[in-house]
Amino acid sequence: MTRSDPAPVQVIRHVSFEGLGTMARDLATLELPFEYLDPPHDDLATAREAELVVVMGGSISVNDSDRFPYLDAETELIRHRIAHCLPTLGICLGAQLIARAMGASVAPMPSPEIGWAPLALTAAGKEGPLRCLASPVLHWHGESFALPDGSESLASTPRCPNQAFAIGDHTLALQFHIEVGRDDLERWLVGHIHELDHHGISVLRLREDTRRYAAKATAEGGELLAAWWSGAIRSSTSTR
Repeated sequence: MTRSDPAPVQVIRHVSFEGLGTMARDLATLELPFEYLDPPHDDLATAREAELVVVMGGSISVNDSDRFPYLDAETELIRHRIAHCLPTLGICLGAQLIARAMGASVAPMPSPEIGWAPLALTAAGKEGPLRCLASPVLHWHGESFALPDGSESLASTPRCPNQAFAIGDHTLALQFHIEVGRDDLERWLVGHIHELDHHGISVLRLREDTRRYAAKATAEGGELLAAWWSGAIRSSTSTR
């Protein structure tokens, strides 16, 4: 697959170890080939009209565009896709970029939320694709978003009242991670060890909790993706 023949799913990846994880398997089940775009050096133009764009996480802030100017290009891309009802999924930083593209603020939390914990779904969350999530999910973020005008919270935790929101059926923003399986965690531990040590977060506890929860959580994440995609593709088709 070359840039002249782009895959139907374009995945914006900010750091190499925070890729699709188990969502690669889920996209294969949905018969959706993907390719990565690394925004520091790849042209994002191939993602403007892609069948699906997934924007992954990373340790930079959406407010860092003075240091990482490509964040502005990502924000513009997301804004374009939302305006045209094109399916777009944001995970963690990706969700914050969706919020920013819609004019909502993103700000640091008093302390990061890192580890496995359950979500409290709102009434709206229980009616949509998030209904698939019954198990604890992985949280790994130091900032949180306000809700864009016209949207509502789909899930919360005690430390983060806005864990997810949707824009129509075509755009979904998830502050938490549905893609990190047991085989993915070790790369995260190495990549984020300074952050973990700085905040006194136990590597051993994260590893043990991942053994306990990841298999069920990522399976439910795959169910969420399939349920959301079914609605998103219907919405996208009806607007074209």
